[in-house]
Order: sequence, then C-alpha cells, then structure tokens
Amino acid sequence: MLDKLDWVRPRFEELGALLSEPDVVSDQERWRALMREHSQLEPLDQAVRRYAQLLDEQVQVRELLSDPDMADMVKEELARLEDEVPAAEREIQLLLLPKDPNDSKNVVMEIRGGAGGEEAALFGTLLLRMYTRYAERRGWRVEMMDANMTELGGVKEAIMTISGEGAFSRLKYESGVHRVQRIPVTESNGKRQTSTATVAVLPEAEEVDVKIDPNDLRIDVYRASGHGGQYINKTDSAVRITHLPTNTVVTCQDEKSQLKNKEKAMRVLRARLYERMQSEADAAYAGERRAQVGTGDRSERIRTYNFNEGRVSDHRIGRTIYSIDAFVDGDMDEIIDELITDDQQKKLREMNLKP
Repeated sequence: MLDKLDWVRPRFEELGALLSEPDVVSDQERWRALMREHSQLEPLDQAVRRYAQLLDEQVQVRELLSDPDMADMVKEELARLEDEVPAAEREIQLLLLPKDPNDSKNVVMEIRGGAGGEEAALFGTLLLRMYTRYAERRGWRVEMMDANMTELGGVKEAIMTISGEGAFSRLKYESGVHRVQRIPVTESNGKRQTSTATVAVLPEAEEVDVKIDPNDLRIDVYRASGHGGQYINKTDSAVRITHLPTNTVVTCQDEKSQLKNKEKAMRVLRARLYERMQSEADAAYAGERRAQVGTGDRSERIRTYNFNEGRVSDHRIGRTIYSIDAFVDGDMDEIIDELITDDQQKKLREMNLKP
C-alpha cells in the first residue's frame, strides 16, 4: 500500500515550500488554493507516516520473537499492532475517498407537510424542533428564514439555515420523505394515522458559487401575513423574489425589515440555484428537489417514526432504534453516524477498496 502513496510526503513538502515563496504570497488567489490543498493533504500525510511507523514496529518486534526472555512482551506488542495496523490502513482509505465539495458548507433546510393533512403539518413542526435541537447539541446556529404555519401550529412550509462546522456533511442524509405513525391530537376515536413530511437539505451557496444577474430578478414586496407578531399586516416588509430564467420563487417575511427579508430570500435563492446548477452538471447527483424529496407519498420514505412502538427505523440502512423520544429531541447521532459509515463503505467498494 505504501508504494502507492509515495507521492504524499513529497507533495506535502512541496506545498509547504511554495506557500512561503514571495511570488505565491503576493498572488492571494493562488496562495489560498495551495493553502487549501496543503490543509486537505496534511491528515493524509500524518496517516501515511503513522502507518509506515506501525509497519516498522511490526518488523522490529517480530525480530525479537526468538528471544525467550521477551516472549510475553513481544506477544503483547504484536497483539496491539495487529489491531492498530488495520485501523491505520482504514483511516488512509477513508482519507483517499473523493470529498464532497459541499461538506464544509452551511445548510438551507426546507421542511414541508406531506400526505396526511393537519397531522402531516404537525409532524413537520416536530421535525423542525428535532433538527433545531440537534443543531443546538452540535453547537450550530439556527436561523429561521420563512415559515408558513397552520392554525394549530403545524408546518405547511418552513425554511431555515443551519450554520456550523460539518453541518452539511451530517445533515445531507436527512433529505427525503419522513413518515410518522401515531394517534394524532386531531383524532377523537384514538385511531392511528400514517402521515409524511418532506425534508430537503441544500448546501448554502456563497455569492462566488452562483452569479445572479439582477436583471433576472423580479422583486415584489407585500404585507406579511400569519399568526402573531406586532408587525404582521402593518408594513410592506414581506419579500417575494422570482428568478425569471428558472421561475424559481422564494418568499421571506420572518423579519420586520424589508431589507433583512430580501437578504434572507437571496440566501435561499442562491442555495436553490446552486443545487439546480449541480444537478444539471451531474445527473447522478440528487440535486433536483423532486428527486431529493419525492412526492411526499406514504410509500416513499427514508425513515419511519412509530410512536406507538417507540421506535425510529431508517429504511436505507435497515436500522431500528427504540428511543424515539430522545431521537426527536435531537439525539440523532447514532443513526447519522451509521449513515455516514454506510456511505463510506459504498464508496470504498466503488473504488475496489476493502470496506
């Protein structure tokens, strides 16, 4: 394996030298690109050196097998190395996997009630709280962009941003149809109902990622509507932005400032156009919203929340846990970690590497 990685150390050292050269430092765009490559290569360089060190230790320890006075110590060391060498090899394999360029980005999350009427909307509210609590546990910042609620407090549509290290890398697996099975609060005869809500997780795009021509935008302002808020129906603070070439429409009325609502709407618009741009560049990338979340039909689901049985089942990895209360309170890492591992194993198989 090491002979295939003999390029890592020379390239890492070359990058380190280039970053201190005056002509590179003066070219900030080139310097940032090289710094990015240097930072990305550093964990692989450290892993390769650690792996080589472990292999050397194995050779040295095996040379001591013939010494009867050191037999116990040698066996102990060999047992340790037999665990650490495969672990180090796996770490290298994972570092060699193609990186998702969006993993370092923040998230624009859209939640919509699906099949099931008011109960579906109330389930959407549960998901909104679940992801907010998960973000709080991870130390991420949540900002509500827009919300269209029902009379009972259900979510017809809610859009929020989640900002923090690794946000998209972990939340991207949440895109799809979520199904709930429970007795709704709106049900008087105690009959269990199955409803759905859809979740779309988009990488938040920067202005450099998506260039938007102002002439391609139609911006309308109107009075905000909804439940509560002293400024509701008082000022023309709500903003609707239409991207004419793609007919993409984004609305925002969460702030009482028209300017702030416009800024928020532009952030959502950039995320949607970035997703569209990616899906057109790579048909295999599930960027289109419809491909990502489906129709909201009960038969299309990635996860089921069964409150009667106290379980959460993720259908992609065939995993069920019986701690639904903790899960919907944001304790989601157990399933998300397994989704990440499953994704890594699939990529390893695609690269003909041992998972």
